[in-house]
Amino acid sequence: MARSTIDVSVSPQGPVDPQAALRELAAAVRQLRDHVPAEDREVLDESLEAIGDGAGDGDSPSALRRALRNISGVASLVRAGAPVVESVRRLLDSLDS
Repeated sequence: MARSTIDVSVSPQGPVDPQAALRELAAAVRQLRDHVPAEDREVLDESLEAIGDGAGDGDSPSALRRALRNISGVASLVRAGAPVVESVRRLLDSLDS
């Protein structure tokens, strides 16, 4: 698999707009799909479905947390996933605060 970086534009100070941060994360996860095996792409796709469009009309907060943890788990297995892991961490932190 080729080495590359994925552009995730979530502020290092934490997302100002959680819905915008989720939309940006979803775009980064779509890019990450090219760097993982088919079975991991399935996990990413299911997680993106759980997140929805970032409009805040998705499932319960626990379903969102589970989807974010699944994304982080897959992203942590590839070098290109480091920015996604960091964005997920910030989003989870913002959900807990």
